[in-house]
Amino acid sequence: MNDQPRRRPAKPHRRPQKDPVRFLAFEALRAVDERDAYANLVLPPLLKKARAKGDFDGRDAALATELVYGTLRRQGTYDAIVAACIDRPLREVDPPVLDVLNMGVHQLLGTRIPTHAAVSASVELARVVLGEGRAKFVNAVLRKVTAHDLDGWVEKVAPSYEEDAEDHLAVVHSHPRWVVSALWDALGGGRAGIEDLLEADNERPEVTLVARPGRSTTEELVKALGDENALPGRWSPYAVRMAEGGEPGALTAVQEGRAGVQDEGSQLVAAALAAAPVEGRDSRWLDGCAGPGGKAALLAALAADRGATLLAAEKQPHRARLVERALAGNPGPYQVITTDGTRPPWLPGTFDRILMDVPCSGLGALRRRPEARWRRRAEDLESFAPLQRGLLREALKAVRVGGVVGYATCSPHLAETRVVVEDVLKGRGGEPVEAEWVDARPLMPGVPALGDGPDVQLWPHLHGTDAMYLALLRRTG
Repeated sequence: MNDQPRRRPAKPHRRPQKDPVRFLAFEALRAVDERDAYANLVLPPLLKKARAKGDFDGRDAALATELVYGTLRRQGTYDAIVAACIDRPLREVDPPVLDVLNMGVHQLLGTRIPTHAAVSASVELARVVLGEGRAKFVNAVLRKVTAHDLDGWVEKVAPSYEEDAEDHLAVVHSHPRWVVSALWDALGGGRAGIEDLLEADNERPEVTLVARPGRSTTEELVKALGDENALPGRWSPYAVRMAEGGEPGALTAVQEGRAGVQDEGSQLVAAALAAAPVEGRDSRWLDGCAGPGGKAALLAALAADRGATLLAAEKQPHRARLVERALAGNPGPYQVITTDGTRPPWLPGTFDRILMDVPCSGLGALRRRPEARWRRRAEDLESFAPLQRGLLREALKAVRVGGVVGYATCSPHLAETRVVVEDVLKGRGGEPVEAEWVDARPLMPGVPALGDGPDVQLWPHLHGTDAMYLALLRRTG
């Protein structure tokens, strides 16, 4: 008789199950980290491919989008929470592991996904993309995260406002400290305003369409979307806002280039330049930094309505091709060229109106490109400074006396906005330019809270737009 205890049969090895939604979201996050890609460029083709394979429906696409953008927007907060749940410095956690963890934390603390489902789905993803050993680590960390809700964790990991106001806001609202400081300086005021702005940066922006004048109308877009899926623009006469979940590329007017996707802030900048009074001739317009073409397309339509010609100039060839695509079919005369606006081929005094929407840090579009907040550094602004001043200086040479230049940035940082304009006007770093400010505020009728002027700064929390800046300058000599 055998007295040995019976062994339990070993559990059969179960292969990890690949969840297509979470796997796709992980792929997108890795592309953002490894290739410095932007989520708004990486995610759409991944979703399109998944739909074509039959893996996704509309709800799956919406969940994948939320996982990617939610994780990127709240990365700073989630990093602090994960750091409190591990026994090593966060920098020692491999980036793919941290992506899985942060996406799991977002499901636990930033969505309505049930706790058990969020943990089990994250661990299963870890088994697929990281292996069994790391999956156990992910499981242990996420189970610690379940001890508190988001407010409870923030209270534990963020310093008090009284102790360190900027660091408190950085952790609570998931922005780098230097960005908090820069935005606060640009905005001015007390705690309420900066908290509203930082929170607005973490909200999903609406999709806004532009009906290009003479080619489409807001009525056409509303009819195509249906009354239940369309909202009027807040400020721009050419804008229609889409209800959540719409697909702009499915609209005929967008497919034909008669309409496009464009933030209202960008529409307002182009429209204000077109509306600025000029003395005498008004037939030659220039978009000096035209890529990828949204403002150029609106300017071209407005120019055509007046019998004016638009020259769209762009330094990067691939962006110049995007401009050509955006302008295709415009009824009025236009030309797209590839050239450097700091060494332009045109003669001084050639143009009546010029838009210079200069390269910048992009701090005004953090709603749309949340990863930019983690990618940029304060020292990056120094690399933009000479280019911004050079482009504005050349624009003021290229406009004729009595003509108008619009200097625009998608950044509210003072070093990229008013400081640049004042330096150029006063001749710092170059020859003085004879030009005067034009008050831009009356050229954005109905838009509130535009400040003391003469320049204009738009804000996500006040206007529902990107934080676009516009200074209008008239050449006087």
